Amino acid sequence: MQTIYIDVLIVLNIYVNYFLLRITARLTHSPLSAGKCIISAVYGSLYSLLILAPHINPLLNISIKLFAAVTIVIMAFGFHGKKRLFINTASFFSANFILAGTVYAVYSWLKPEFVHFNNSYFYVDFSLLLLVVTTAVMYFAVNLAENFLDRTPDGTDCYSVLIKYSNRIITLDGLADTGNSLTDFFSGSPVIVCDKKKFSGITDGDSPPKGFRILPCSTISDSGFIEVFRPDEVLIKNSLSGERKKVDAVIGLGENSGNAIFNPKLLKR
Repeated sequence: MQTIYIDVLIVLNIYVNYFLLRITARLTHSPLSAGKCIISAVYGSLYSLLILAPHINPLLNISIKLFAAVTIVIMAFGFHGKKRLFINTASFFSANFILAGTVYAVYSWLKPEFVHFNNSYFYVDFSLLLLVVTTAVMYFAVNLAENFLDRTPDGTDCYSVLIKYSNRIITLDGLADTGNSLTDFFSGSPVIVCDKKKFSGITDGDSPPKGFRILPCSTISDSGFIEVFRPDEVLIKNSLSGERKKVDAVIGLGENSGNAIFNPKLLKR
């Protein structure tokens, strides 16, 4: 009978849950702070103790995992309506199934003695190489799925972008443009390019916001640098349907006739 160490079990699951939540945030373009991600990962790791329990009825097991997924998602991303909760939970569940399937495939192939399955939870008595390879394979698979399933919203819709920073709110006309593929290489978040003049009221005239960075960027005809910063909150509203979505993005300050130019992938459902 294999010995299961509780500390190894908890640490493993904190790592895995943190990774899964980051994948979920990427798939749904939902903002997720490091603090909330860690707290939610720690909370989720407690459910891994069910691996020590006797075999659980499959229906009960699914119910427990569903409750765990919903509560983990709410802790990480907050509650922003039933639709957004369903999307985030479905993405988190999908990431779980991909990871579990990958681990089980490796387990079935290599038959390692340090991997143990019970009640759909797994325990690895620590093969760091297996853990790194498995998460790398999953990350690659998720990227393939994201590219295959990605949908671009109707470009004829009208949008407004609400940006909260330092207790002030800036509202700009939004322009969905697939040509804006700019990404912040520090955080991996998409960049919404905004008119710098519109931020003069919160940036002390020509002074950049606190914590800003310089990011290289290029267009069809030119290349250069742009100032980017992390706002407190970004909300994109469809002016026709009234639907709103809180997104994970950084703000880039440039010159673009007063608009906020964002990649429509931010709005994918």
